[in-house]
Amino acid sequence: MSRTALRICPLCEATCGLTLTVEGTRVTGARGDRDDVFSKGFICPKGAAFGAVDGDPDRLRTPLVRENGTLREATWEEAFDAVAAGLRPVVERYGPDAVGVVLGNPNVHTMAGGLYPPVLVGALRTRSLFTASTVDQMPKHVSSGLLFGDANAIPVPDLDRTDHLLLLGANPLESNGSLCTAPDFPGRLKALKARGGRLTVVDPRRTRTAALADRHLAIRPGTDALLLAAMVHTLFAEDLVDLGHLAPHVQGLAELRDALGDFTPDAVAPACDLDAEDIRALARDLAAAPTAAVYARIGSCTVPHGTLASWLVDVLNVLTGNLDRPGGALFPQAATDRTPRPAGPGRGFALGRWHSRVSKHPEAKGELPLSALAEEIDTATAEGTPVRALIAIAANPVLSAPDGDRLDKALRSLDFMVSVDPYLNETSRHAHVVLPPPPPAQSPHHDFAFNTLAVRNQVRYSRPAVPLEPGRMAESEILARLVLAVSGMHGTDPAAVDAMVIDQTLAKAVRDEHSPVSGRDPRELAARLTGDNGPERRLDLMLRLGPYGDGFGARPDGLSLARLLDHPHGIDLGPLRPRLPQPLKTRSGKVELLPEPIAGDLPRLRAALRERPAGLVLVGRRHLRSNNSWMHNVPALTGGSNRCTVHIHPEDAARLGVRDGADVRVKGAGGEVVAPAEVTDGIRPGVVSLPHGWGHDRSGTRLSHAATVPGVNVNQLLDGSLLDPLSGNAVLNGVPVELTAVVALP
Repeated sequence: MSRTALRICPLCEATCGLTLTVEGTRVTGARGDRDDVFSKGFICPKGAAFGAVDGDPDRLRTPLVRENGTLREATWEEAFDAVAAGLRPVVERYGPDAVGVVLGNPNVHTMAGGLYPPVLVGALRTRSLFTASTVDQMPKHVSSGLLFGDANAIPVPDLDRTDHLLLLGANPLESNGSLCTAPDFPGRLKALKARGGRLTVVDPRRTRTAALADRHLAIRPGTDALLLAAMVHTLFAEDLVDLGHLAPHVQGLAELRDALGDFTPDAVAPACDLDAEDIRALARDLAAAPTAAVYARIGSCTVPHGTLASWLVDVLNVLTGNLDRPGGALFPQAATDRTPRPAGPGRGFALGRWHSRVSKHPEAKGELPLSALAEEIDTATAEGTPVRALIAIAANPVLSAPDGDRLDKALRSLDFMVSVDPYLNETSRHAHVVLPPPPPAQSPHHDFAFNTLAVRNQVRYSRPAVPLEPGRMAESEILARLVLAVSGMHGTDPAAVDAMVIDQTLAKAVRDEHSPVSGRDPRELAARLTGDNGPERRLDLMLRLGPYGDGFGARPDGLSLARLLDHPHGIDLGPLRPRLPQPLKTRSGKVELLPEPIAGDLPRLRAALRERPAGLVLVGRRHLRSNNSWMHNVPALTGGSNRCTVHIHPEDAARLGVRDGADVRVKGAGGEVVAPAEVTDGIRPGVVSLPHGWGHDRSGTRLSHAATVPGVNVNQLLDGSLLDPLSGNAVLNGVPVELTAVVALP
């Protein structure tokens, strides 16, 4: 007997609602939930393959513990005994910084991943934190922190109401959107054009998104910040700046104009390999549109000037009066956000509160660059202790960080390593203990991170579609037990972690005069929380204290877990609304257009005006049926266009003697790889492209399908030395490479 169950898809940032078909305890089908308040039935190939991802036979079902150099299956008790015995001695002997924590991309795709890692890092008190953010979006966090005082205050384009969208370094028709949570991004872009709006795409590749655009500019990779600076210059030079409603909330306008005086379109055009008049036209079109939004993503983040590019995106939104207005770029308000506080100056955002031990990279948002992980393990210095133990949660940095070969060797030298991962992959194969979470159908789901980036305010929650399989442990319990292990409380009931967080949160809330529960009894409030377990009680707490919450009875029509459960397709909370000045947490209480760290980095951008790559440069690539390194083991999501090939323009192929389908050797500062060439005019001359997340050819893994089509690790071409200095983000795009045919044309 089959049945259906609702589930929010956790396989990309679009967070679409699914209707699953379940046979017993097995998911046999997935389709879009037509009644979902946000996605309204949209589904992509990843969502359609939910059952195959969920039921992958290579998923680990029991913990693994290393014994005499070999991983063996173990009980959960054995596994956590080993974790406590492996981690605590390192902390006690060397201090907490000797234990590194690595958080991978899938953490933000699970409910437990949103709730427990911050508690773990806080309990451990380590400064050795590394995440996927520094190979992805950290420049946007840093620029938002400097502009708005809050690294998580990221404006998103109001896709459903804008008249003009300028999109740089993003391919949402393949990625489904990023730092802009929008189910059916393709449909939203088509609707923009249907209502008479304009789409402009800046990208060195003619992507599916670029093919949809009214205008496509094939920029030289890595020069986005120069282009944006020249657009700002044009707005000032042609008297097109119009702050409108933003004027009372902005400071530094004159200083900004002076700081960007050198970046004229004529000065910038040769470096960008664009026409100066095209640059001026971009600025004029942006200023003339009734409403407009500038949106940039990973292609403009993973470059030498990623933070400057991210900063200039929002500067343009400010100067055209499009920040914080309908049709422009607005700040979402998630249901689990903290209780809004009155507007006013805040603490601001600080960079470099500490530095990495070896290369002295400054921290950003509490993190060190993932590129520095290998040297923090394998390099001794007179200052501090190397990382001796590692906790990797849903992370595969051997493939996702630069120079995976060096990191691969470094991981072998650790005193102890624990991985929370459903697979024995290129990284977790080094662990002394592997703790596998259950598949998504057996887990609850709420999108803590992505709802703060959504193009429409809404809230949804999915309980597990099928019961937890005997012998498995919920991800929330796995992570709670990890918290106890690093705290020296191994053996304590894991429910104590949730109880502690609830008690601490309520104790703080009742002391806050702006809280809806100010002055009340925290024990009485805790007793009123509902939910079947600790994670649900914590969700109930966050909903009730949040901006739409019931305030534990203070607002009877407000949100709570019980109300959310009564709406299985979600609750629509309305379109994005102007919120300034409330989100601003700068010391001035205003948008600070020219923060000191930004001004200090501008000379480096001026130097880039004279730079020209002598040979080929490399850019990445996304596939619709993939998400980094964690979906290549599903046959339904590989093959077709989702292949690890080197895109090269016909002119470059002819010059280098490369034929379509033949192997080519690509060499960079970190090493070389060999992959098939795919000759295409969809990429500009002088640029080659390899997709990210491949390289499944190492021994000791259990990825049977991925091993049959391993591809190559593009990040092995990098040596990890190229970073955006403000954010510590790895430079993955626009890097010089050499390419030769393995067998040249006769």
